[in-house]
Amino acid sequence: MNIRSRRKSVGRNVNGILLLDKPEGVTSNEALQGVKTLYQASKAGHTGSLDKMATGLLPICFGEATKFSGYLLEADKHYTTHCRLGIRTNTGDALGDILEEHPVGAMLAGQVEKVLDKFRGESMQVPPMFSALKHQGKRLYELAYQGIEVERQARRIHIHRLDLVNLHGNILEITVHCSKGTYIRTLAEDIGKELGCGAHICLLRRTGAGPFRESGMYTLEKIRELSCQGHEILDALLLPADAALQDIPEARLSAIVASYVREGQAVTVPKVPTSGLLRLYDDRGNFIGVGEILDDGRVEPRRLVSGRSR
Repeated sequence: MNIRSRRKSVGRNVNGILLLDKPEGVTSNEALQGVKTLYQASKAGHTGSLDKMATGLLPICFGEATKFSGYLLEADKHYTTHCRLGIRTNTGDALGDILEEHPVGAMLAGQVEKVLDKFRGESMQVPPMFSALKHQGKRLYELAYQGIEVERQARRIHIHRLDLVNLHGNILEITVHCSKGTYIRTLAEDIGKELGCGAHICLLRRTGAGPFRESGMYTLEKIRELSCQGHEILDALLLPADAALQDIPEARLSAIVASYVREGQAVTVPKVPTSGLLRLYDDRGNFIGVGEILDDGRVEPRRLVSGRSR
């Protein structure tokens, strides 16, 4: 065995999804690497970055579950955020340099509601320069820190819910249920612009991603504490890989049909929708993977697990 293959085999074969409560002040990748080390896992990845100042739900996928992380990347997200009115920063958050300050004055909830209503539903949003999107191979935030600004294409987003929670002085607290690719910092800036005073976020917490909510999260401190009790305790925190797919209809396959699917063959499955994706299980209830319904009604495997997902 050469050095390269030995490196690939380092770590435990861990499978499942951990709902991490990312702390403030660490990047998503730093949080991922910390959890991966505690689990001594050979393979792990997160499902969409949170800003360094943000906290909250960061699902970590281990092993076979990484095959389905893309479905969480595409999923809707839920946030709670505090917007500080009257101050605009170059990053759109409290970590940036102040660009402008404006008096806020007395502001009524009804006035804010009218502005919030403008952002509900479908709209186009220009991604911020301080983001992880790439331009000619470089992250936008890398260019931004060099004082370089490039043109960004507006992207279609959907704000499913935008609720006013509290308005206290110059702090506006809102909750957001949005489509993938929505930048809450940009949303806060745009709200501040409409209010005529500018704004930036001073608190951001993700409370939901796809089917997951913050009630099932574990902090890094708790995981460190439990790691002293052994891997079995840590592994008990993990959700199965198919937990990320609960919004997708399921289909149970006979033993013979399941064997064909595992070989990569498209199969006929009775009583399924006419299009879309399916969660596939064998006759014993074991998760097989995800299939897609073809135009001719057959189900073609797209992502399959190798053995058991947990």
